[in-house]
Amino acid sequence: MARVKTAIITRKKHNKILKRAKGYYGAKHYRFRMAKQQVMKSGNYAFTGRKDKKSNFRKLWIARINAAARMNGLTYSQLINGLKKANVVINRKMLAEMAVSDPTAFAKVAEVAKKAK
Repeated sequence: MARVKTAIITRKKHNKILKRAKGYYGAKHYRFRMAKQQVMKSGNYAFTGRKDKKSNFRKLWIARINAAARMNGLTYSQLINGLKKANVVINRKMLAEMAVSDPTAFAKVAEVAKKAK
């Protein structure tokens, strides 16, 4: 039976991990064992970060909507409640964009919410 040597495959695996660990601090960017641990941990952080990003953007949109609503004499909760009662379906991302880029249109939306309140 022929002897199977895995040096080439192992080196490729190691290089793949070390390439992903490029720029890491200390020995983590050149020692395979430490690099592998850190790449795994970094992957976990990235996964969590992708989930957190959605929550962070929602918080930002709500803060922007609240600021614009208060300029129009409403609170955030009053605005959202008024829009629901008026059957206006518009998501928070679009409301926040409107509040920043087109305050006059946002004022009209706020008036609709005030009337339905």
